[in-house]
Amino acid sequence: MKRIVFKVGSSVLTETNFIAKERMLNLVSLIVEVQKKYEVVLVTSGAVAAGYTALKLDRKKQISKKVLAAVGQPILMSSYKSKFDIYGVDIAQILLTEDDFDSREHTKIFQEIINRALENNILPIVNENDISTTPEQLFGDNDQLSAHVSHYIDADMLIILSDIDGYYDDNPHENPKAKIRKIVNEIKEEELLQKHTPNNEFATGGIVTKLQAAQHILNKKRKMFLCSGFDLTAAKEFLIDGVHNKGTLFENK
Repeated sequence: MKRIVFKVGSSVLTETNFIAKERMLNLVSLIVEVQKKYEVVLVTSGAVAAGYTALKLDRKKQISKKVLAAVGQPILMSSYKSKFDIYGVDIAQILLTEDDFDSREHTKIFQEIINRALENNILPIVNENDISTTPEQLFGDNDQLSAHVSHYIDADMLIILSDIDGYYDDNPHENPKAKIRKIVNEIKEEELLQKHTPNNEFATGGIVTKLQAAQHILNKKRKMFLCSGFDLTAAKEFLIDGVHNKGTLFENK
């Protein structure tokens, strides 16, 4: 069975300082359907944003962000569990840092945990462990984390569900004639060096971190699909029906 990784960002999971329950349920429903064809691993953001729903701290301060993540992680996982319980799907929480990819021993451990969870029909839910770590130990955004996870667990494809519905040939906020690039085989250096432009106060990336993730995926001879996390039609059509109507596929020629 093929293996895929979903990555979902804070902007999709939260709305006006609350968990976006309907969007999360739609995501869970899609994952359950996709599990009929693929082994699935979920990389999720949202712990800090979830923490802010309970505790209003300044996330720009490092220690406050850690506190928000500590508060928010159980809130986030509880939300996931209640929705996956509807479908009888068990979940496992896995927290990683950049260090886990720099050590053969650490890497082997999380690889085995994910493999064993999938063998037992348990959905691994991965997030970055930014609670007890230094900035040097962190990726800083889950786009990079999901790209590395995809490679090290030998996934066939990374699906990034975002607040944008694909990679455009120009800024769609400034140019109404901008068009989605349906297939991208190469990313230019100047594209990777653009200014980071997150669309949500709890997001840490924007299009640039997604392009950086795509570059990592392309370098590892894998594929990445970028599409909307607000309307999951494109993801469902692509994964279930094999139809590419919307979204951007990054793949080598």
